Amino acid sequence: MTEHAALDVRDLAVEIGRRRVVDGVSFALALGETLALVGESGCGKSLTALALLGLLPEAARLAGGGAFLDGTDLTRLDERAMRKVRGNRAAIVFQDPIGSLDPLMTIGDQLVEGLRAHRPLTRQAAREAALAMLKAVGIAEAERRLEQHPFELSGGMCQRVMIAIALGARPAVLIADEPTTALDVTIQAQILDLMKTLRREHGTAILLITHDMGVVADMADRIIVMKDGRIAETGTYDELMELNGVFHRLAQRQLA
Repeated sequence: MTEHAALDVRDLAVEIGRRRVVDGVSFALALGETLALVGESGCGKSLTALALLGLLPEAARLAGGGAFLDGTDLTRLDERAMRKVRGNRAAIVFQDPIGSLDPLMTIGDQLVEGLRAHRPLTRQAAREAALAMLKAVGIAEAERRLEQHPFELSGGMCQRVMIAIALGARPAVLIADEPTTALDVTIQAQILDLMKTLRREHGTAILLITHDMGVVADMADRIIVMKDGRIAETGTYDELMELNGVFHRLAQRQLA
């Protein structure tokens, strides 16, 4: 295992039918580091992230490799053991925040449920912690928001709620899958600033999946470029921009 890595991924492979859609992906993610995973749609970015937390869709299956967190290979855990990892040592923020929240539960109940699943808290203590979490992610009128349902909040607020839920147990690793998609520029900046604060103050390791090169330039310490299920290039933003490679062409296409 790579020394000092919060997450160590080795030769990860995912198949859909007979097609290998993620093929031999390996990387290490350090505490306090932001690693961006980029590439064209369909290159295997999101499937890589879902495989790490045992969340692959029914059509896909893990075909090989390992993902080590605190010395434990996540790919070897059964569903019961994996539930103890998700939201505790590792958490994920999905691209669609409104669709990821339960429409029938209040924001407060969803936060309390997540907290009590991983921490020995009374319901009252969990509710107080939930209120503090909403304030920490910059949601105004936090007490009122606890009583509301997801459809009563904006997309940006729902994304902040998702981040609050994901960080309830202060996970070592946060996977953020297109966390700023469909948000206006002001809210995007606020979400990214929040992620920077989490990394700086809590040492959170962030695996950031995005197609937005501006976000990559602003957030990433290192970048992995995927193409056709494989890692095509790795490096810093400046290093990859100097190459006439996959990342350079992606960036130029977006800037055009």
